[in-house]
Amino acid sequence: MKVFGGKYRKLNFKCCYLCLVEHVFSKPLFLNRSEENFNNLAIDVFRFQVAHNAVYASFVKGLKKDSESITNVRDIPYMPVEFFKNHSIISGSDSPEIVFSSSGTTGMVQSKHEVLDLSVYEESFRKTFELFYGDIRDLVILALLPSYLEREGSSLIYMVEDLIQRTGNPESGYFLYNHDELYQALVKLRHAGSKVILIGVTYALLDFVERYTLDFPDLIVMETGGMKGKRKEMIREELHQQLCAGFGVNAIHSEYGMTELLSQAYSSGKGLFRCPPWMRIDIRDINDPFSFLQTGATGGINIIDLANIYSCSFIATQDLGKKYQDGSFEIIGRFDNSDIRGCNLLVQ
Repeated sequence: MKVFGGKYRKLNFKCCYLCLVEHVFSKPLFLNRSEENFNNLAIDVFRFQVAHNAVYASFVKGLKKDSESITNVRDIPYMPVEFFKNHSIISGSDSPEIVFSSSGTTGMVQSKHEVLDLSVYEESFRKTFELFYGDIRDLVILALLPSYLEREGSSLIYMVEDLIQRTGNPESGYFLYNHDELYQALVKLRHAGSKVILIGVTYALLDFVERYTLDFPDLIVMETGGMKGKRKEMIREELHQQLCAGFGVNAIHSEYGMTELLSQAYSSGKGLFRCPPWMRIDIRDINDPFSFLQTGATGGINIIDLANIYSCSFIATQDLGKKYQDGSFEIIGRFDNSDIRGCNLLVQ
């Protein structure tokens, strides 16, 4: 597949951009998860971003890569996620519609994701959520996300607010520290036989189950990860065991996303995540960031997020993980040293 059938000049930016958006979320890609389908589109997005994203183009140039000679997705350079902390990662020259920012303790430099077109983010998370959890109108969504609600610029809050509204159900909504109200709402919804998803930051879910115990086997509990400095970090097995016992469920779901991405992966249990059709992960060697590891080996997580059309779709994260033969992946932890090799390749 060739979207444009030629070189990706800086002319006709809007036409090229809209054409790529259409192809990323087109039905063939959504239904056909073939490697050839995905790889061809990834090459198109890569060349588009080299043509229109000054920071990414400088990074690729610093690696002495010729974008026109790259025809295999495995040869596309992944930009270190740290660049979002100190540079404007944007394709084109338009002003962003919104700027999402990462959480962080005082004194930390926050990542900023300048989003030119919110409709692309909405298309991505709406279609992904439907793919994993069905028609949003059949659900009640409850959110226990105090640390996210108490700051500005959270892409997670933007997503959850949209999903809550789209349920069209008055029972859907947020809970801050009012755990008693949340408990009463869950009891009521359990008796009503409602299909409920509770999305919560990890430490807040633990706080809840320390005070309340439920027997709600049909409840979907989705943890978004992170103790936010509120609790000591726990291994996944211990964490999920406590949450399963507290809510009376057999498994804990998880969401994997970040400020720098516009797509999310979801786990329905055991910490095994799966991606939507326009997102892929690969595992790089921690000692050689330009080499990839075989399935089952632990290394750094690289992500292709084709929804990031107007920023950068090829991100080398700080996360460590494993990828398995069926395409699922697992998060193992994070790099001890946050400054990943390769940042100095940026040409100022």
